[in-house]
Amino acid sequence: MSDTILNTFEVLIEIIMPQAHSLKKFNTFGVEASCDQFFRFHHERDIQDWLAGLPIPKEKFFVLGGGSNLLLLNHIPLTFMQADIQGIRYEDKGESVIVHAGAGVNWHELVMDTLDKGYSGLENLSLIPGNVGAAPIQNIGAYGVELEQRFVSLRAVDLYSGACKTFLHDDCQFGYRDSIFKRELRGQYVITEVQLKLDKKPELVLTYGPLKVLSKQKQVLTAKDVSNEVIRVRQSKLPDPEKLGNAGSFFKNPVVNQQQYNNLKIRYPDLVAYPVGNDAFKLAAGWLIDKAGLKGYRHGDAGVHQQQALVLVNHGNATGEDILNLAAYVRDTVKTEFDVELEPEVWIIGEQQVFS
Repeated sequence: MSDTILNTFEVLIEIIMPQAHSLKKFNTFGVEASCDQFFRFHHERDIQDWLAGLPIPKEKFFVLGGGSNLLLLNHIPLTFMQADIQGIRYEDKGESVIVHAGAGVNWHELVMDTLDKGYSGLENLSLIPGNVGAAPIQNIGAYGVELEQRFVSLRAVDLYSGACKTFLHDDCQFGYRDSIFKRELRGQYVITEVQLKLDKKPELVLTYGPLKVLSKQKQVLTAKDVSNEVIRVRQSKLPDPEKLGNAGSFFKNPVVNQQQYNNLKIRYPDLVAYPVGNDAFKLAAGWLIDKAGLKGYRHGDAGVHQQQALVLVNHGNATGEDILNLAAYVRDTVKTEFDVELEPEVWIIGEQQVFS
C-alpha cells in the first residue's frame, strides 16, 4: 500500500463523523447547528484521493474555513469539509517577498509571522478572525487595506473534477467583501494555499480612522507599530468570540451616490462616510445602527454589541434564527430611518432567506 493511500486511509478514519454532526464549536457565533457529515483534511492530495472515491453528490458540499464569518441555521443537510492545511514559507523576490500560506493557517498568526520576519503589507489586517483559505473568498479588509491589494494567486481543488487549479488576481473577480468564490464558483472549489506579495521596505497605510494620528505620535513608524494600534483598537471595540459569540462585522458598509450622501449629510451633520470612486460614498454601517438607537439592543440572547453596533452577538443561548431575526430587525430599522439598505457581510447558511 502506497504512503499516499495509507495516509488517506488514516485521515479518513479520523475525520468521518456521524450523522447530524454538531457544528457548534466550528462557528464563532457559538450557535447550535449540525450537518450530515464532516471531513477535515491536512494535505491537498488527501482531498483529491477522497474525491476520487466519493459516493456523495458534489452539490451536497459546503467548504468550511475558520467558521468566523458564518451564521448557521439549524440542521444543514450538507457534507461539510475543511482544508486544515498548515505551513508558511517565503519566496524572495528582491525588494519584495511572496508568502505561501496553507489554507488552515490562522490568519492573525500569518500576519504576526510576516511582521516578525520584517515584512509589511498585512499589518492593517491584524486580528481579523478566521483562516487563510477563507480570506480571498471574503476579500477581507480593514483600516484602508483589502486582501486583493496583496494577493498574487491561490491554489484550489475542484470538487467536481478533483483537479488542482491556480487562480490569479483577475480570475478571482474581487469586490468589496466579495469574490467569484461567493458567486459563480460558490461551492465548487476548496482553497488549499494562498500567495501574497509583501514589502521589505514598508509602505504604511495610515489614511483610515484611528491610524491617522499615529504619524503625529511618532516620527518613525514601523509596520509593527501599525499592527499594534490596529490590535488595540479592535480589542477595545470587538468582543472575543471565545467569551461572547460573534462573527465580527455582520453588515457591509453601504455605498451611496452623491445625492443620497448630500441628503443624509444635511439631516445628520455628523454622518460618518468615506469617498469611494466618482460621486460615491461608503457609509459607516456601525454609525447608522448606533444612530438608529440600536447599540446595545437585545432580544433574548441575541443582541447588538454595546461597544460596536456593527457586531451582533450571542449572549449565551441564542439560536441561528434568533441572530437572523435580530439582523432583519436592524436592517429594517436602518432602512426606515435612513433609506439605506444594509447587506450582510457574513454568510447565512440554511433554508431561510431573510436577506434574499
